[in-house]
Amino acid sequence: MAETSPHSAATRRHWFADALLAQRGSLILFVPICLATGIAIWFGLRAEPGEIVYWTAAACAALLLLLGLLAGDAVAPLFWAAALVLCGLLLAGGRAHSVAEPILSFRYYGPIQGRIVDIDRSGSDKIRFTLDQVVLEDMRPERVPARVRVSLHGAQNHMSPEPGLTVILTGHLLPPNGPVEPGGFDFRRLAFFERLGAVGYTRTPVLVLAPAEEGKAGLTIFRLRMALSQWVQSRIPGDAGAFAAAIMTGDRSAMPFPALDSLRRSNLAHLLAISGLHMGLLTGVVFSALRAALALIPWLALRAPIRKIAALGALAVGAAYLALSGGAVSTERAFVMVSVMLVAILLDRRAISLRSVAIAATIILIRTPEALFSAGFQMSFAATTALVAAFGLLRDHRARLPRSARWLAPALAVCLSSAVAGVATAPFAAAHFNRIADYGLVANLLSVPLMGTVVMPAAVATALLWPVGLSAIPLWVMACGLEWILGVAGWISGLEGSVTHVVAPGPAVLPLLSLGILWLVAWKGRGRWLGPPLMLAALLAWGRADRPDILIADSGGLVGIASPAGRVLSRPSGDGFAAATWLENDGESVNQTEAAGRPGFVGGQYDRVADLNGLSIRLLRGKTGAAAVESACGADILVTNIDLPDGHAADCVLFNPARLRETGAVAIWTDSTPPRILTAADIGGDRLWTR
Repeated sequence: MAETSPHSAATRRHWFADALLAQRGSLILFVPICLATGIAIWFGLRAEPGEIVYWTAAACAALLLLLGLLAGDAVAPLFWAAALVLCGLLLAGGRAHSVAEPILSFRYYGPIQGRIVDIDRSGSDKIRFTLDQVVLEDMRPERVPARVRVSLHGAQNHMSPEPGLTVILTGHLLPPNGPVEPGGFDFRRLAFFERLGAVGYTRTPVLVLAPAEEGKAGLTIFRLRMALSQWVQSRIPGDAGAFAAAIMTGDRSAMPFPALDSLRRSNLAHLLAISGLHMGLLTGVVFSALRAALALIPWLALRAPIRKIAALGALAVGAAYLALSGGAVSTERAFVMVSVMLVAILLDRRAISLRSVAIAATIILIRTPEALFSAGFQMSFAATTALVAAFGLLRDHRARLPRSARWLAPALAVCLSSAVAGVATAPFAAAHFNRIADYGLVANLLSVPLMGTVVMPAAVATALLWPVGLSAIPLWVMACGLEWILGVAGWISGLEGSVTHVVAPGPAVLPLLSLGILWLVAWKGRGRWLGPPLMLAALLAWGRADRPDILIADSGGLVGIASPAGRVLSRPSGDGFAAATWLENDGESVNQTEAAGRPGFVGGQYDRVADLNGLSIRLLRGKTGAAAVESACGADILVTNIDLPDGHAADCVLFNPARLRETGAVAIWTDSTPPRILTAADIGGDRLWTR
């Protein structure tokens, strides 16, 4: 054994060196993976790194890059990978400190003055303003948030909102809310990177204090965008007109909720948001049309690089589409991806390749590291990576098809693209939205080809013919295509069992699943088959997701306990967002009223008691509930949304407003003694957005 050991070690070293050398042509694929690893490490820290940490990370990254240059080809990628991980950490830290702005620390009610920089709609379908240059009464300027977002309740027909208007109103403002359960979606972090320091609403009329400054490019584009949206809706009536306005201008304000819900339940909502599909279809149509038109001019076709001219034209149209659509994050991401591919054509490189996908991901992660955790980023790149890899395999094996079967290639490509994109995005959609559209593949097969071959070409033709007044025919064609898509959405969403609700995965599931997918796609050689076991491990971990036995809202007004019938809620209304999120994360399709009607809690409306696995929990709400408490808690855990008099609740675990402000939402598991308690603050830690 002692004689064979050195030989075995040498063999392993040679195998490892050969495996790394085999990656030389595809090392760029690992650049975004390494950057993403560093970004994830930074966001996973429980304490905000100090200046010394960043200087040390920068020095180590420089040293590793130098060692990579000095090392041999076989081991240099290891040094570079470690350096890129540290660069990802530095990018995340630098981005966070560059966007850091004051965050409101208390409930505010009073005058709010600011300039409108964005107009959209809230989840309750109310018009919503994002304001900068904010002025709040009796607050020093250095403490005022850089931006606030205010939903408008009540009639606001006396003004026509547009970016640049300086407005004044009386409203309520709150700090951005934390997660409704430990480890859940943290709106505070999202708001922090959007420079939002407060959110709220007003029920009073909004008054215009100063008009928008004329001549600003943003104002001109917004007016053009709104004019085009209204013009499209006037020419195409009903839901199809609202759909057309959404895909042409990004204005979704006219889209009715029933149609939107049907699109979501049938997995067709991605057709509504301007994303990679729309940008790819638009630029693809323009590129093909320009190239074909230029090829019809023999003198030009023989003397000019018409393929590159067409790519430049498509790039310009994509940029105009980005500006006209309002520049949403998903549209910017799509434009970056398309731009990389069109620039590849200009540089005589293969446009559709994993290399292009990796470059696009790298650009986005450098610009906005926080995008790594968004559903849009994950689903866009999951679909694009899977499609490029699948069609690469198809291209390599196309020559083996019989000549008589090659005419089926376009139809097979459509079916394959829908199937591959659906499978690739399904786990990410399920993780973020807690549901799977069971017939989504059928819906996409019936709709996506029509979007690419009818709707988007008709939209391009409409834009070209609009100035000369000949847009009626392409508008009619586009309306027919959109009516078909809406009909498919309505039919699919109405089928029994069209949606399956799934439990939220644990924190390690998506990283492990992503690593497995990327390893399978990016690694060259037999080592790529380490990917499927990682993916299987992620799915097995998902299936064993450990949901809390008890959940407590950060308001102290709602408690949910696990039962054989599902989660039981302490009240049928109030804290509705927390209730809906808890039920969705449990993989349930019931509403708050149904969950509150399950057996589990007893007592009056303001004094609720439940027992779970020998652990009793009591919820007291308002002054009526507080008046019922005596010197003893009456339970092992006491939750209240109002402070109790001194001397009460000394013999139990107490979650009152003062403590919940420190802990945030609370999760409790009763499978151990004492019970395991986890708070949102335990996971969120001391970060820039939690202070």
